[in-house]
Amino acid sequence: MKIRLLLTTILLAAATIMPAQQRPAALPVASARTYKHLLDELDKAIEQSPQTVRQYERQIEETRLHYLQARQPKEQYQQAYSLYELYKSFMNDSALYYLGEAMRCAERMGEKALVGNCLALKAFQCSTVGYYNEALAFLKSIDKQQLDSIGLRNYYLSQMHVYGELGYYSIIPPMKEQYFRLQTTYRDSLFAHIDHREAAYLMFRIQELKSRDQLEEARKVSDQWIGRISPDSREYAIACYYRFLSSSDEGDIRYWLAQSALSDVSHAVMDQASLLSLAELLNADGDLDRSYRYIRFTWDCNNRFNTRMRSWQITPILNVIEKNYQKAVEHNTSVLRLSIILVSILALVVLAALFFVHRRNQQLASARNALKTSNDELASANGLLATQRDKLAALNDQLSNVNSQLTESNRVKEEYIGRFMSLCSQYIDKLDNYRKMVNRKMKNKELDELFQISKSTELKEKELEELYENFDTVFLHLFPNFIDDFNALLQPEMQVHPKENRLTTDIRIFALIRLGIEDSSKIAEFLHYSVNTIYNYRARLKNGAVGNREAFEKQVKEL
Repeated sequence: MKIRLLLTTILLAAATIMPAQQRPAALPVASARTYKHLLDELDKAIEQSPQTVRQYERQIEETRLHYLQARQPKEQYQQAYSLYELYKSFMNDSALYYLGEAMRCAERMGEKALVGNCLALKAFQCSTVGYYNEALAFLKSIDKQQLDSIGLRNYYLSQMHVYGELGYYSIIPPMKEQYFRLQTTYRDSLFAHIDHREAAYLMFRIQELKSRDQLEEARKVSDQWIGRISPDSREYAIACYYRFLSSSDEGDIRYWLAQSALSDVSHAVMDQASLLSLAELLNADGDLDRSYRYIRFTWDCNNRFNTRMRSWQITPILNVIEKNYQKAVEHNTSVLRLSIILVSILALVVLAALFFVHRRNQQLASARNALKTSNDELASANGLLATQRDKLAALNDQLSNVNSQLTESNRVKEEYIGRFMSLCSQYIDKLDNYRKMVNRKMKNKELDELFQISKSTELKEKELEELYENFDTVFLHLFPNFIDDFNALLQPEMQVHPKENRLTTDIRIFALIRLGIEDSSKIAEFLHYSVNTIYNYRARLKNGAVGNREAFEKQVKEL
């Protein structure tokens, strides 16, 4: 199907290609440009396509002015024929019009060979866009005896193309066989009248080798073809396409098809067949964004070229790609909505956690009062029980220690709770701003940009960095000497010296342990590392301890 899809465009471009001059033999393109780089260049070429088309239209306008200014029939014929050449892969109706103008000039000059050649080319142009009856009528009106070698070549090429198309689209087996027999007959006649270096011959030679599964020989022929033409020529896109047809490697297939599409776009070709096939491949590869852009560009080009055949071919592919693209957009929108819901739930959980912490603070205050009362009672008992003074003093010191630890714990919690509430407020504001941005873009139907934003992890990474910066700031505020005291527990070569007012991952792990979070899974969850990574960090620093490695974490908790 893909061969059939592109045959119209390729034969159309080849219809008036004169035998190529011999160029020095060269290897096929083995450029440093990768398939990805080619797609990037193709994106850029599509973006610059309006300028390319305007430049091409200026060239057409200059030729049209020469045509309008021409006074002699011969000059009028040449300019009209030049306009046909410019329009044949750009705008079908205009190509047929100026070919008709060229034919009328040839009739006025009495050049029957030129008239016949124009009729043959009109037949080819009509068969390319599906006007088969008109094509056969033009061919029937040609007197072969009056054709020169170029006209005879185009006559056989047009006959071969018309019957090949009829054979392909016919659903009646006897007629299909008859059409293909006629195609073969005219193909043999064509090959007897053309140079075997011409594009028309090379195309059918490669197709024949491919049909016999002689891909290696087909690649050699296509490589020789590519090696003797300029990458800036229109024929280069056709040669690259046939190199794609003779490829069996997936990388080669995509590379040469992308080369062909890039050449078409760069030459302002509106019958975008290679790009259509590339869009299908990208859709199958899951690159929905590019696939959608390419198929939309192909559709716009086809509307300019104005051929119903290509519209019939593009429509089902466009529907599939557009459906897949819309599914992807809807999926990402659903994910975004789900994320907003989850963040909202998280905010509620945070509020519940704040309430729980407040209750715990009240319990700690009650415990502090009870300890103070116990301390007063113990002091009184110390005066009454002189014999137990030492024991009670020790107990009093111990209780004071506990009270001090509770006071410090309360101070730490109050500091983190304050910062936590501030962050919650900030996150709620950010969430609301994000909601407004999503709502605005969905309202403006900026789905492509919204899709790109939802794919990015930049927001997550930025928020994580801000979270760690806040944690470091609060912790160093509460424990300003922690880094120095922590390094004192380590051997010199294992000591950690972070930037000012920041903690490294190693110190951040033990900072959490200092705050009472000892479970590696909880630490891993907070720092977004695997549990094994946290375990390795802890083990490495414990092995570098000055004293007993088993007592290292206990010493850290006492800093």
